[in-house]
Amino acid sequence: MKTTTIGRLLLSAFIFLSAVSFAQQGSPPPPPKNKERREAKRDNIESMKIAFLTKKLDLTPEEAQLFWPVYNQYTDKLQELRKKRRMDSKDAKHNVEEMSDKDVEAAVDSEMAFRQKELDIQKEYHAKFKAVLPIKKVAKLYQAEEQFKRVLLDELKRDKPPVKEGN
Repeated sequence: MKTTTIGRLLLSAFIFLSAVSFAQQGSPPPPPKNKERREAKRDNIESMKIAFLTKKLDLTPEEAQLFWPVYNQYTDKLQELRKKRRMDSKDAKHNVEEMSDKDVEAAVDSEMAFRQKELDIQKEYHAKFKAVLPIKKVAKLYQAEEQFKRVLLDELKRDKPPVKEGN
């Protein structure tokens, strides 16, 4: 009988002390805003990509010094183009059936123009990559970029619950 009373007292004291210490800690910091969260995710992905490419390309210090500024310009140009595409298509309707033929044609033409500009940037920087890296490392760069995309998509699939059809 004494054991159960002592046990209850100890349990009550523990709960009380836990509650008091929790209350003294104050409220947790507010969660980051969506924009901050997106930027943090983007920075994390960028860091992962740099580490992945560095490992796959096995750059010498001299190659790295020449390569990374060119690669950063390349990714900046692609990001700028893709951002412009998102801004331009933000106002476009997503349901083709409800769009006029003229609007659909404009949307498709805009997409083709985007793809051509993206290809133009890739061709421009292909020549620049060949100027700073041996051709085998340029080929490894393209392979590594594709591998990184697959790794990233696999990570995203693991982190999200499966989507049910019909939603």
